[in-house]
Amino acid sequence: MRMPDRLDNTWIVLIGLALATILLPPLMPRPWLGNAVLLALAVIKGRRIALDFMDLRAVPALWRGLVSAWIVILLLFAWLASAIAALI
Repeated sequence: MRMPDRLDNTWIVLIGLALATILLPPLMPRPWLGNAVLLALAVIKGRRIALDFMDLRAVPALWRGLVSAWIVILLLFAWLASAIAALI
């Protein structure tokens, strides 16, 4: 039996995070807390995909930083949109 490699581990983690994305937000006492958990899980999933499936773990730190910053900027836009929608 072969040992799972990094992509196998990432795949398993992504499945767990996808299940957590479905199961955790409805259990949160406040809707904004569920939204925050949902967005945090999305960032974790995006970073795992970028580093392992796009193989950015082997590139210079500048590129990893730029992709990670792009993921965080998308998170901030999503959070801002949900905050504005909550105020309307």
